[in-house]
Amino acid sequence: MKSRRFVFAVSFAVVVVAVLFVRSHLVQAQNAPVVRVVPVQSVVQLQQALREARPGTRIEIAPGDYAGGIYFKGLHGTAGRPIVITGADPKNPPHFKGGGNVLHLAAISHVELSDLILSGAPDNGLNLDDGAQYGTPSHHIVLRRLQVRDIGPDGNHDGIKLSGLEDFRIEECRLDRWGRSGSGIDMVGCHRGVLENNQFRHSAEAEAGGAYAVQAKGGCRDITIRRNHFENVGARSINIGGSTGFTFFRPPLSSWPPEQERYEAKNILIEGNTFIGSTVPLAFVGVDGAIARFNTIYRPRRWAMRILQETREPGFASCRNGVVEDNIVVFRSHEWMEGGVNIGPNTAPQTFRFARNWWFCEDNPARSKPTLPTPEVGGVYGQDPQFCDPRTLDLHLQPDSPALKYGAQAMTESKP
Repeated sequence: MKSRRFVFAVSFAVVVVAVLFVRSHLVQAQNAPVVRVVPVQSVVQLQQALREARPGTRIEIAPGDYAGGIYFKGLHGTAGRPIVITGADPKNPPHFKGGGNVLHLAAISHVELSDLILSGAPDNGLNLDDGAQYGTPSHHIVLRRLQVRDIGPDGNHDGIKLSGLEDFRIEECRLDRWGRSGSGIDMVGCHRGVLENNQFRHSAEAEAGGAYAVQAKGGCRDITIRRNHFENVGARSINIGGSTGFTFFRPPLSSWPPEQERYEAKNILIEGNTFIGSTVPLAFVGVDGAIARFNTIYRPRRWAMRILQETREPGFASCRNGVVEDNIVVFRSHEWMEGGVNIGPNTAPQTFRFARNWWFCEDNPARSKPTLPTPEVGGVYGQDPQFCDPRTLDLHLQPDSPALKYGAQAMTESKP
């Protein structure tokens, strides 16, 4: 009798476990993202796919050439079920050409764009915004492996223009030759964004035209710019802040508490990047708090950095609270002005902190020490960091380099 009871108990336990196992997997299956793949081979099909897109839709665009000038408003996925617009073959991305903006999406959320080529527009390559509804920003956007090139070419025209975005990522994108007084990526009133592992290249005309590679202004906050490559991108590689018309700030300036000082940008982190050429790699412009660390800067045309104030109306904080540390800066004496740091009026350079930067003047090591607004802690001056081959712009450090704890390589190898 006891044996039968034992067998029954064991059998019952096995059945219960099996039922629970099946129920668990049924629940997981019910909660798993449902992906609806929509193949696209024409602009008409793309526009229809955008109109019909729902959370979980994946729009796969076949290789080929497509006309630009595409606009769509109100594209909304959900957390875990984004709407994805991507090239069907990442090795042969579809190429969208022309239009005022090659692609313009407004008032969107939980959207991912990947493996596309955008080129040849007179205004902007990719334009993402909040549809002028400043209280409801576009959010949770991912841009991955986009190629944006040959925009403008003259005027203030951007490769990627972002206005009123929150919680976004831009990674592994390549931007070449945007407007000669525009930006590779221009952010206005954007918050909680990450730009990582992107490449920016321009032309010789970009420096004279006043082009920037990355700009964060108009109330931008909590932006990280990490492990990107900037090569001869214009007047300012990164414009940390700027000058913005008051009607374009996000959130609107009228909604800021009266006691809060206004700013063009706040809490900007720039780390692990490589800068080659341009008039100045780092321009702090009306920013309230920014950190530039573990970057490698090679042969800037005039300065390593500028501290400026372009928005000077009452209520705006003076450019302040910058931290510059653990960077490598290599320059030549005939390309070096004002000791490497340009300071404009109405700024607060005394609030900037400098620590453990490696400064080297290639053609005259005795002139390596910069002129900084505050004393530097632990700076290194006049020692060659020993790049592998600066003539070919291979700025990796030799294995026995004394500067292995500095610059972009240290960030890549030791930082998350």
